[in-house]
Amino acid sequence: MDDLAAQIQQSLKGILPELLGIQLVEVTPERVVATLKVRAALCTGGKILHGGAIMAFADTLGAIGTVVNMPQGHGTATIESKTNFIGAAAEGTVVTGEATPVHRGRTTQVWQTRITSAGGKLVALVMQTQIVLPPRS
Repeated sequence: MDDLAAQIQQSLKGILPELLGIQLVEVTPERVVATLKVRAALCTGGKILHGGAIMAFADTLGAIGTVVNMPQGHGTATIESKTNFIGAAAEGTVVTGEATPVHRGRTTQVWQTRITSAGGKLVALVMQTQIVLPPRS
């Protein structure tokens, strides 16, 4: 884990990304990579990763990508997200998320996140738009 990833991982303590078990691997302005162990608490009754968990995983990575690309003191929020579910991830496996920027503007950023299984099979493709919020007065 690089220094920036370790710093951001620390900031996730006590909030949803930690509860999900997201483990950051790499964080740069051009790419955010993390892993997620598919455990029973994140699964459907069919013992596959729940779509909501997939979306929360991807949303976290896109938000982190936006944070490292916006001016210090600014905030961000997701204003749109679309997920295509392609394949399943079984309980006990590990999925990898890789978020890359499609657009990094002054007021919005768009990120694409690919979620893949350990074997490289595509599980989901997520496109999200983040708004960049100015510092609060």
